[in-house]
Amino acid sequence: MTIDVSRRSLLALGAGLGASAMLGSSALARAPKLGTQTPYWHRFILGDAEVTVVSDGPLPLGDPSGTFTGVPKEEVKKMLADNFLSPDNVVLEQNSPIVNTGDKLILFDTGMGSSKMFGASTGRQQKSMTEAGIKPGDIDAVVCSHAHIDHIGGIVDEGGKPLFPNAQVYISQTDFDFWTDEGKLGSAAKDFVVHARKNLLPVRDRIVFFKDGQEFLPGVQAIAAPGHTVGHTIFMVSSAGKSFAFLGDLSHHSVLLLERPRMEFSYDTDPKQAADSRVKLLTMLAANKVPVMSYHFAWPGYGHVAKAGDGFRYYPEPMQMTL
Repeated sequence: MTIDVSRRSLLALGAGLGASAMLGSSALARAPKLGTQTPYWHRFILGDAEVTVVSDGPLPLGDPSGTFTGVPKEEVKKMLADNFLSPDNVVLEQNSPIVNTGDKLILFDTGMGSSKMFGASTGRQQKSMTEAGIKPGDIDAVVCSHAHIDHIGGIVDEGGKPLFPNAQVYISQTDFDFWTDEGKLGSAAKDFVVHARKNLLPVRDRIVFFKDGQEFLPGVQAIAAPGHTVGHTIFMVSSAGKSFAFLGDLSHHSVLLLERPRMEFSYDTDPKQAADSRVKLLTMLAANKVPVMSYHFAWPGYGHVAKAGDGFRYYPEPMQMTL
C-alpha cells in the first residue's frame, strides 16, 4: 500500500513539473526584480521605553591581519572562515540605538558623518533616522561612547552646523580633552583628532561631561571601559525593570574579540587595558545575563553574551515584530 501511494505521488509530481515546463520560463519571471532592501532601522520595546536602532551603514576594515593582532594571522583568518565570514575583508556594522523614554529622545553615537575614511558605504545615519520617522530636531541628547570618528562624525555637517540642534552632547571629559588636543595634530592620531575637533568644538557650549557610575540621564548609567580610548564608556540603559548594555567599542567583532578577548585591536589607544576592560565587563554582563547592544556587531547588534571556555559567545536576539 505504501508503494502504491509513493507511485501516485511521484506521478502527480511529474505531472506538475510537466505543466510547469509547458508554461515556460517567462511565466515564472513576470514580476520585475526590485533591487531594493528594507530600510536600515529596527524597533523594539524595553520596559516603558521604545528603542529604535538606526544604521550608519557598513564599515569595511579590509584584511584583518593588520587590525586584529596578538594572534597569528592564519588563526584569525581560520576563525573568520569557520564562522562563514570573509577571511580577507572584515566588515563592521554601525548600530546606534535611539531610546524614547517618553520624556527624552536619546541617541547613542552618530556614525561617520560626511567622512569617507572607511569608504562610501558609511554616513547614512540621518537617512536611517528619516526612514524610521525620527527628526534630528527631536533628539534631546546625543551620548558618545568615545570620540573616534565613527562615533562622533555625525554631530555636525560638513560646514560645522549641528545636526541635532536641540540636543545636549554627553561624553567623558578625559576623551574630550585627549581627542581635541591641538598638540596631537602632529601625531599618528592626527586624522582622528581633526575629526574630533571638527565635531566636538562647534558644540562645546552644549557638552556635558559624565562620570563613571553616574546616572546622567534618566535610565542611562555610565560605566568606564578604558583602553580603546582613554575615556571609552559603555552604558547601562534601563526602563521599568528591563535593561541592556550599549557596548560602544568594548568589542568590535562578535567572533574574533569574543572567542579571543585578549586579542588586540590596532585602533586601541592601550590594547592591553582594552583587553582587561573587555574581559572584566563581558564577564559581568554574561554572569548577570544582561542583554547587550554592540555598535559594530552584525545588524541590528542586539543579543546576549555567554562564557565559552576562555572567551565568550554572542547569541543574537530574535527581532521583535509587531502585527
